[in-house]
Amino acid sequence: MNGRGLSWRRIREVARKELRQTLRDPRAARIIFLAPIIQLLLFGYAVTTDIRDTPTMIHDQDHSASSRELVQAVTASGYFRIAGYAARAGDLVEALDHGRAVAALEIPRGLSADLAAGRQAKVQVLVDGTSSNTALVAQNYLAQIVRRFGMEHSAARQAQGALPGVDLRPRAWYNPNLESRVYNVPGVVGNLMMLMSLLLTALAVVRERELGTLEQLMVSPLKPAELIIGKTMPVIVIAFIDLLIITTVAVLWFRIPMRGSFPLLCFASLLYIICGLGIGLLISTVSKTQQEAFLTMFLFFLPAIIFSGLLYPVENMPRVFQYVTLADPIRYYVAVVRAIFLKGATLATLWSQLAVLAVMGVAVLGFATTRFHKTIA
Repeated sequence: MNGRGLSWRRIREVARKELRQTLRDPRAARIIFLAPIIQLLLFGYAVTTDIRDTPTMIHDQDHSASSRELVQAVTASGYFRIAGYAARAGDLVEALDHGRAVAALEIPRGLSADLAAGRQAKVQVLVDGTSSNTALVAQNYLAQIVRRFGMEHSAARQAQGALPGVDLRPRAWYNPNLESRVYNVPGVVGNLMMLMSLLLTALAVVRERELGTLEQLMVSPLKPAELIIGKTMPVIVIAFIDLLIITTVAVLWFRIPMRGSFPLLCFASLLYIICGLGIGLLISTVSKTQQEAFLTMFLFFLPAIIFSGLLYPVENMPRVFQYVTLADPIRYYVAVVRAIFLKGATLATLWSQLAVLAVMGVAVLGFATTRFHKTIA
């Protein structure tokens, strides 16, 4: 279509030029296709709240078969390893102070007698709280092991005719083993997709301005809308290629269950990518150089990660920051991706988040396009 309308032939040529220019640069190709895989591997393996072989001090005052059985249960879990045995309670505190142990277990005298008599036995758990996440996980694991140990002894007494106890059988849905990798990896998809959209959009437009070729494009028959569409179409294609790569690695390498619909994930990703394109285009209108665009991009990106709920639950944030997260598109997309991967959520379940992404994407892209027209006029 020519005349007053858009020329799709010109748009196609701009998109082809942009795609060829992007893929011709080997550094850009590495950033686009290798960086997401590297970051996914880093988040999958390095960013974890799981604990393994946590150094643990033991202060056993009972020295009975029951206390040795409890210590064996702690080490058999694989979460803890014995860093040493303390001769007195003060040694536990000293080990925690000097970093020789992250957790400590104090078994009081009379543990075996209390269990045999059906009385409630008390065991104290100490953890190093300087790393709050590790301390909380270690404390919960130790509490579960001690609780299970007590339930097993209670079940043995019930078999001997003692009074029945409480049979607690916890079960975690969607992530039975409570692996942080299963929770983290789907959330990383949102961060990587936003990062790629911002990089490719903001830097590509600013690069044209920095090299002086933007003015050459504007004196050509190209309309501003054709230039914008031509530059954003390759970004959408590359972003979907990254989505396919990231999803493949998540499912085949990390064994993350994909219980939902992949077409629904693609639809949600399209709405999300439009948000990223709008933000990237908006950044390009306020930046004169690629360095300025890069710094401005991270000025938005880093807080957006924090407010997305990927690392910290939104519900735990102060009330004022919870309201701020409502303007963060990563928050909605991360929730959608996790729901599709882990819960098998459908469109009927996710329509509210998708509606917010659609409205946000249209609003941001429309505002950025209007501002872009003014800056190049």
